[in-house]
Amino acid sequence: MRCPYCGHSDTAVKDSRPAEEDTAVRRRRGCEACGGRFTTFERVQLRDLVVVKREGKRAPFDREKLRRSVQLALQKRPVSEEQLDQMVSGIVRRLESVGEAEIRTRDIGGMVMDALAELDPVAYVRYASVYRDFKSPADFARFIEDSIQAKKAEDKAVEPDKP
Repeated sequence: MRCPYCGHSDTAVKDSRPAEEDTAVRRRRGCEACGGRFTTFERVQLRDLVVVKREGKRAPFDREKLRRSVQLALQKRPVSEEQLDQMVSGIVRRLESVGEAEIRTRDIGGMVMDALAELDPVAYVRYASVYRDFKSPADFARFIEDSIQAKKAEDKAVEPDKP
């Protein structure tokens, strides 16, 4: 592993431990040349995923890009880095288990929306505002009202009949 500080190729693993519910290995490394310390993660990758954009362009799936977009929606929200990593790992596992090498951005966005709806309602609305390209405050109001109505319908469907 190359040192991110000095570029030296000889780094030593100082500590390894499981991370992200045992789906990754977190390694603390030290550079033999400059003494810098950094962390790396090792994850299983089942297949190379390709993202098909709305306009038809294709790009390699980038886990970090997904993480950054979700992290923006979660900014200043009471969600830990571990919860964020678990959410992203769950989405990536779902994407890999779909069986398709090519995944549409719409499908990824839908998975993120579902996960954020469970994790943090404010981040859910923030993400939706970008994902669905809100143009005005009325778009926010409509989305929130639709979300409230859907939640009420869901709660009613789950609620047992009272005698």
